[in-house]
Amino acid sequence: MYKFLLCWRYLRTRYIALASVVSVTLGVATMIVVNAVMEGFTHEMQDRIHGILSDVVFESHSLEGFPDPEGKMEQIRQVAGDYIAGMTSTVVIPALLIFEVQGQTITRQVNFIGVDEKTHGQVSDFNRYLQHPKNREQLSFDLRNGGYDTIDHQGSDKSKPRDRMEIAGWEYRRILAKIKGPIQADRLSDSPPQSRVASAPEPQAPPEELEHEGWTYRRGEQLTAKPPETKDPFERSRPAEFDPANETHCGIVMGIALASFRGRDGTDHFMVLPGDDVKVTVPTAGMPPKIVDDNFTIVDFYESKMSEYDANFVFVPIRKLQEMRGMIDPQTGIGNVTSIQIKLHNDADGQHVRNLLQAAFPPELFGIQTWRDKQGPLLAAVHMETAILNVLLFMIIAVAGFGILAIFYMIVVEKTRDIGILKSLGAASSGIMGIFLAYGLSLGIVGSGVGMLIGLVFVAHINEIADGLAWVTGQQVFDPSIYYFQQIPTIVQPFTVSWIVLGAMAIAIMASILPARRAARLHPVEALRYE
Repeated sequence: MYKFLLCWRYLRTRYIALASVVSVTLGVATMIVVNAVMEGFTHEMQDRIHGILSDVVFESHSLEGFPDPEGKMEQIRQVAGDYIAGMTSTVVIPALLIFEVQGQTITRQVNFIGVDEKTHGQVSDFNRYLQHPKNREQLSFDLRNGGYDTIDHQGSDKSKPRDRMEIAGWEYRRILAKIKGPIQADRLSDSPPQSRVASAPEPQAPPEELEHEGWTYRRGEQLTAKPPETKDPFERSRPAEFDPANETHCGIVMGIALASFRGRDGTDHFMVLPGDDVKVTVPTAGMPPKIVDDNFTIVDFYESKMSEYDANFVFVPIRKLQEMRGMIDPQTGIGNVTSIQIKLHNDADGQHVRNLLQAAFPPELFGIQTWRDKQGPLLAAVHMETAILNVLLFMIIAVAGFGILAIFYMIVVEKTRDIGILKSLGAASSGIMGIFLAYGLSLGIVGSGVGMLIGLVFVAHINEIADGLAWVTGQQVFDPSIYYFQQIPTIVQPFTVSWIVLGAMAIAIMASILPARRAARLHPVEALRYE
């Protein structure tokens, strides 16, 4: 009993030990906060990545894709049908997106993705990132008659309103039409006259090839049979009038970061809206590839909160993209695709399904990866960063351990007389050693316990604290224009908190071992010789 009484007395009266307690407290609190924030960012990042990528991706190594996607899906079902919940085919190619803002041409390099509007939302979370409620229920590439979100449906109550989205859709398009009037069918709705795209056949195609094939080519597509010899040869160069007030081009869904930018105050400034027209330039399939382009009408925005996606992805109907690139077999009418997105049942192992498919299909022609495989370097970098931060922050607690070691040596020297009296009264060496070990454990429990409470409270109010620091310093601690999050995401993992607390206690105990051994080895005669 005397051991616990002495520990309690030292803990209350030896204020020098507070330095060690504070060091342990700060170390534990810092590690809990950092791990909670890193876990929150990692979870958000993985959720966004998995939201656009299906569980397993079956893709071609070539941009020309592979034929007969339905046949490939049937083969996939034969190999791993018990694990598969759904599949859809896509075409993914690089492209240039062109639009105009106040007379200035904006050109962006993008990933141009053709999707099946009926099935794509069934294999990924694509639909829930759209800005129109009806499109979140079922994707449509038709322009909506208003109703777009003016408040970020994924954001918090502090999200800035997007006032310009109130008129997005047909209302906005008709306003533009009144200003610009009817335009030629193959011009951008807001392009100057010099940006017209000729509707005549591609000049690169030699007449003899047209004569041999019996087709006229426009934008790389086989559209109509060669006109009769008696027809006016200049009739095709007269573009028809296009009425934007009542007509649209093929619909397109753009990443929101392509169409807007976020200010320092968190307000989104839109350069284009649903209802605007844009132009997309792509390479055709086949050799040698040619450059073709077409006009599209923005029908919605895609916002995954990952700037890597929101600033690069553009979605159109897969059939339209296949027609643009000449990927449709004229004999069968079946188009090539570059990938098949596969969704698995919740209890299915993605790596196992990947291994089954890799064994069934030649690796020279097809690449088969899970969504984690495709983002492996990024996920590995995040885990590496978290591990390094934990090592560095744990050194703070280790420094506290050296403080405990030094303080305990001082206490042993100071209490040499008391130790001698205890041993002369019959206290065992193990009992003396137990006093200092228990003292170290007490410091570890108090320091780690207070640190845990401070860390958890800090995590719970981290956004309010960030707002307070921004108000005091005049600078934002967490800039939404960089991360595209309105708030700092945090997730507290009980296992992580447990090993941090236990690790801090273990360091406190190990730091007290050497002073405890020195106190236990003191001889009572030597301890009391000069008293």
